[in-house]
Amino acid sequence: MKYQGSKNRISKQLLEIINTYNKTERNIWIEPFVGGANMIDKVATSFNRVGCDNNKYIIRMFQDLQDGWIPPEFISDDEYKDIKNNKEKFKESLVGFVGIGCSFAGKWFGGYARGGTRNYCAESQRNLLKQKNNIKDVEFFSIDYRNIPVDFPNKTIIYCDPPYEYTTKYHSDFNHKEFWEWAKLQNDNGALVFVSEYNAPEGWKEIWSKEVVSNLDLDTGKKRNTEKLFVMDLINLKQ
Repeated sequence: MKYQGSKNRISKQLLEIINTYNKTERNIWIEPFVGGANMIDKVATSFNRVGCDNNKYIIRMFQDLQDGWIPPEFISDDEYKDIKNNKEKFKESLVGFVGIGCSFAGKWFGGYARGGTRNYCAESQRNLLKQKNNIKDVEFFSIDYRNIPVDFPNKTIIYCDPPYEYTTKYHSDFNHKEFWEWAKLQNDNGALVFVSEYNAPEGWKEIWSKEVVSNLDLDTGKKRNTEKLFVMDLINLKQ
């Protein structure tokens, strides 16, 4: 399901790069910021796949989807506003679906998606149902990235797609310095850590980049950015 910052268009390219570094047959895949699951749904089922996010509504949406829930084909503007302003009144999976699937550019309740005769809700429903078979074995958890247990680091790949720095207002409280420190700690403990961002602090190496066009919001339209993938210490990674 497409979400702001969705990796759907470039996920296969990212996976090709990541797989070249999996020299020791690591078989655990963890995503601390799983979002719309547009990366994890393409990871080979030979991995034990774990998708995490601190947005409980999105996680519940995927959990209920695995259990057979089918999202609606249409949500009106008034229904959208009611769900946005009164989340506690509605099924958590519905809130998760509407918050992404019925919002402009997949931004979390970033404005009701509309345009011509298109039914964005129905499109999102179809996309989500297409994902269902590809995520049926994924374990989804609503948890902050800092609290994710990495029990077998030497068997684990951690792919991070955090809120990008200096980009999205509703993630302005995200502590980027603390995230990079956490990512380095996981690497030091033995996990193979990859981070998607536009920039990275010293000690991280860019191993892939591509210019993409991203939809921002109702007012700003489209913008070109260069997506990048980072890892730490390539010498150790190749051992």
